[in-house]
Amino acid sequence: MRTIQTCSVRFRLSAAFPGGRRYHDNNRSTPRALVPWSVERETDHTYKNPAEIVHDPTIVEALISTKEWAKDRTVVRDILQQAKERALKPQGSEYVQGLTLMEMATLLNTDLADNDLNEEIFAAALEIKEKIYGNRIVLFAPLYLSNFCVNDCQYCTFRAPNKTVTRSLLSDEDVRRETEALQAQGHKRLLVLTGEHPKYSFEDLLHALDVIYDVHSAPCSEIRRLNVEIPSLSVSDMKRLKATNKIGTYTLFQETYHRPTFSKYHLGGPKAQYDHRLLTQDRAMRGGIDDVGLGVLFGLGDPNYECLALKMHADHLDASYGAGPHTISFPRLRPAAGSYISRHPPRPVGDVEFLRVVAVMRLAVPYTGMILSTRESPEMRTKLLKVGMSQMSAGSRTDLGGYHRNPSDASDLLLGGKNLNGQFSLLDTRPVSDVVVDLLQQGYVPSWCTACYRAGRTGEDFMKIAKRGDIQNFCHPNSLLTLQEYLKHYGSPAEVELGRQVIRREAEYGLAPWAKHKLEDYMARIDAGEKDLYF
Repeated sequence: MRTIQTCSVRFRLSAAFPGGRRYHDNNRSTPRALVPWSVERETDHTYKNPAEIVHDPTIVEALISTKEWAKDRTVVRDILQQAKERALKPQGSEYVQGLTLMEMATLLNTDLADNDLNEEIFAAALEIKEKIYGNRIVLFAPLYLSNFCVNDCQYCTFRAPNKTVTRSLLSDEDVRRETEALQAQGHKRLLVLTGEHPKYSFEDLLHALDVIYDVHSAPCSEIRRLNVEIPSLSVSDMKRLKATNKIGTYTLFQETYHRPTFSKYHLGGPKAQYDHRLLTQDRAMRGGIDDVGLGVLFGLGDPNYECLALKMHADHLDASYGAGPHTISFPRLRPAAGSYISRHPPRPVGDVEFLRVVAVMRLAVPYTGMILSTRESPEMRTKLLKVGMSQMSAGSRTDLGGYHRNPSDASDLLLGGKNLNGQFSLLDTRPVSDVVVDLLQQGYVPSWCTACYRAGRTGEDFMKIAKRGDIQNFCHPNSLLTLQEYLKHYGSPAEVELGRQVIRREAEYGLAPWAKHKLEDYMARIDAGEKDLYF
């Protein structure tokens, strides 16, 4: 691992939140003093100045200075060609290299009305994605444990001042039943989420991870890996989370990297501390969690600014720890109960602009997994898959207990629905089986693979494989094995018919002889009744 960058700036998590702020619990008559969700017990860490990690003057200058370049199709096409060569051909010791900040800014400044140029950008992004990740689409589902929260994020149903939401948390039995319901859909990997509140502590979260992994149900159900999207943690608590050996990726959204915008829409709670939040992935890396995820909530600020800031943050992690982000998430602002701006986005991002954002990020950070949310409609998700997305949620619920309490009907979470307990509204409420059929019909390989996490191919080790272009001989056969297992135990007749066609075709595609032979052996063993085989 590379030497960690440091400077004279030191950030510490205080024993209590600044100013002794208090929250009001909707279910209590009196407020209680805030207690930290995560206390730092290692106070000697120093970090690079966050204002240097995401350097605002550099971003602004890049967006201004490239406007003329963006009008020149020759310049734009040269950037696209360079992007493909860097990502698809050897560059010294590594295959995969992304765009520079100036090249990104040029592509982001192109005319949105130029459909021909848009299609060239989209095609380049898809070519790179398929070369590195193939046509695999990893599936997962979110599992919310609590909607209590002390933060005041203006776009979120769970924000502390919102009186329209019924606050609750899942008991152990609720967690078991939610997990069983998710397993019944065929899910093997979940994203665990919770609000930030003393009613549901970090200790509660650690306990819930044990509960989830203990759930096994017929015919072939167990959760094989959990990723988490939880409040910011200290280095000491990152180490405790890592020591459980129960999580893969730790994800935390900055939401917006533009400081004035961040301050405008984060009015209270520990999340309102921009610098502390920005350094969360640094603390994760130092705590041994080497797979981290980044994300922006598109709709709050200028999407071009956010893209360049994401790139700077990714580059900082790569330079400092030898591994950039394992994933980047791309949600757009959607209506949430009790939130005015969620229904009136401060900076709306239209469909074409959003497609370009995703495509440019794929060109800029080609090695990373890119996550597609059920906030998008089925039609838009189809388009986004064609510009570089590699993971997507399916059969999602954003309300507490929704999987087992009302598993057959998520319509209330649709735009305009009456469910006030979901974190945000969804535009794709299809069950997992419908998503799988749709993917198979489009020629994709639905994947539930968790092998890299359990085989130790994480962080810098994973990045070396991805950047050398060797990932095909691991992830591709693993995706086919998980698809075969899904079809055997959960597949409808339509899924089985389509899935077998895809497996026959894909088993012949791009594998080294050793990988092909091993895949044939493992497929036969799954047919004979074995499970959870992986490279």
